Amino acid sequence: VIRAKVVGKKLMKDGPFGTMRYTVKQMKMYRGFQIMPHVQYIYTEASESLCGVKLEVNKYQYLITGRVYEGKVYTGLCNWYEKWDRLTLSQRKGLNHRYHLGCGCKIRPCYYLPCFVTSKNECIWTDMLSNFGHSGYQAKHYACIQRVEGYCSWYRGWAPPDKTIINATDP
Repeated sequence: VIRAKVVGKKLMKDGPFGTMRYTVKQMKMYRGFQIMPHVQYIYTEASESLCGVKLEVNKYQYLITGRVYEGKVYTGLCNWYEKWDRLTLSQRKGLNHRYHLGCGCKIRPCYYLPCFVTSKNECIWTDMLSNFGHSGYQAKHYACIQRVEGYCSWYRGWAPPDKTIINATDP
């Protein structure tokens, strides 16, 4: 998970449709230090129809998530990527202060009702009910974090989370 500005791109001729290699200037890394302490290139499919992402050169800073495979960072439409200035204050605070509190949690998407948690370390993600996904209200304003008791629940706010109260009316 990095914040980066795209400073170049090159179509690589591997595979039937090619791979786009974006050269990035990494501004900050939020996760993945152990695997790759610095990211210079981001790879994606050249075609959007194959889940490739289109990033603009020298225009925006992006939040980019992905996976490392054989020493290279790959991203695609199923990963979270967004122009940095389009992130909400809650998402920016989440990246810096909240999301790491949920590393022991599993987010379970809810596509249709009823939805239930099957273990104490799950949060139900309801943005999928309205087809908003990453851009839905829950994704923009909440973080799934693990409480002292080991249970995971959604948290919204700027103050440190209350360790004892879980508001069951939140998503």
